[in-house]
Amino acid sequence: MAARVTFDRDRCKGCELCISVCPKHIVSIDEANTNRKGYHPAHVKDMDQCTGCASCARICPDSIITVYREVK
Repeated sequence: MAARVTFDRDRCKGCELCISVCPKHIVSIDEANTNRKGYHPAHVKDMDQCTGCASCARICPDSIITVYREVK
C-alpha cells in the first residue's frame, strides 16, 4: 500500500514526537529550512518507505500531519 504524508510546515514547532513513533524511521527534522515561526519543521526523508500507519499524525499535538493511503 502506497502512502503519502503531508505536514503543515508553517505550523510545525519541531517537537520531534512524530520522529519518535515512526516505525520506519523516515521522519526527521529539516535542519536546512525554517518555517514562519522560526522552527525547523519535520518532514519525511523517503516517502516510498512510508507504510501509512499514521502514528505520526496521531501523536502530533497540533494536528499538522495528514496521511493519505492509496488503495489499489
